Amino acid sequence: MEIFLQNLFHHYGYFALYFLLALGVIGLPVPDEFLLTFAGYIVYTGGVSFALTLLAAFAGSATGITINYWLGKSFGLPLLLRYGPKFHLSTHKIHTSQTYFQRFGKPLIMFGYFIPGIRHLTAYFAGMSSLPYRVFAFYAYTGAFIWSFLFIMIGRTVGAKWYLVTAFVHKASLLGLAVFIIAIAVAVYSLKTKGRKSQRYDVS
Repeated sequence: MEIFLQNLFHHYGYFALYFLLALGVIGLPVPDEFLLTFAGYIVYTGGVSFALTLLAAFAGSATGITINYWLGKSFGLPLLLRYGPKFHLSTHKIHTSQTYFQRFGKPLIMFGYFIPGIRHLTAYFAGMSSLPYRVFAFYAYTGAFIWSFLFIMIGRTVGAKWYLVTAFVHKASLLGLAVFIIAIAVAVYSLKTKGRKSQRYDVS
């Protein structure tokens, strides 16, 4: 897979980087950090322009996350309201989750790029939660720039040893994912506890 991506980048340059990152952020199995670090290495060799590489990476990431946002806005909430009760997700819980995301989920949109599996979902939930597009765009596009710039710079800085970075990044990303899952579990438990207390008070 990695060799295939390298060949695509060699043959199609900035366009390949743009489309591959857009597809990767949407959710296709594209090793995004690998691709960005490799692009940084090509910048290091002088094969491509740093500014144009960063522009292509940023545009691809921004395109992918924007598509996810509009998918969530168009289809996310109706699907949850229709099928959520089958998975014990009541309308009240869904709307409460929306409120929580609107209050606390904005930084996650920005920094979710660094957590595998999460960057594909944050924009979807942002759209589903009816987060205003201008608010979403600020966090999402800022995160896209930081993410793209950081990994391209890493590849550019380490040069020929760029491939060693991907193994470290993979381990660090998995650790971030584990922390995120624990945080979600705590939030869900807190939400359930709060729901039980409110029901108890309503009964009394």
